[in-house]
Amino acid sequence: MTADGFALRRFASSARAGITHAVEAVTEHRAQQRKRAALTEQHRLHFDLLCKAMDDPDLAAVLDTYETDVPAGKQRQFLFANALYVNNLYYYRIGAFTRAELYGHLRIMCQNRVFREYWEATRHHRKSLPNASEESALGRMTDDLIQDLGDADAEEWWVVGQPPDDAA
Repeated sequence: MTADGFALRRFASSARAGITHAVEAVTEHRAQQRKRAALTEQHRLHFDLLCKAMDDPDLAAVLDTYETDVPAGKQRQFLFANALYVNNLYYYRIGAFTRAELYGHLRIMCQNRVFREYWEATRHHRKSLPNASEESALGRMTDDLIQDLGDADAEEWWVVGQPPDDAA
């Protein structure tokens, strides 16, 4: 009877561990779903605000934190460039892009003169980010990409730079 009791306790212990693991997995999945939903809502709100600012120069003036005077038309372009950049970051943050895929999309965006002007005009904005933050790291990645593209043969822009290793 002792062997049967031991086997029963062992089975119960294994069952409890399995149930605990399943509950933890479900809890983690729900937390990830909530985070993704919050990111989606944040992205939607950001885009709505940018659209309003692009449509209304009075509202766009609120976002004019550039170090130099930026004409209204150029500021609208900058706001749109920001919307495109943030859209790519959003896809990365929700897992729709790997870091290497984000790099590829940024490589295309960085080919555009207006995007590069926007990026330069907002350099001081990125300096306020904590150096260890992911957004700061992605900004440095974009800085490096723009530098590499500027130094490279423009006819082969699609191979410029070293995409990040997603395994890292």
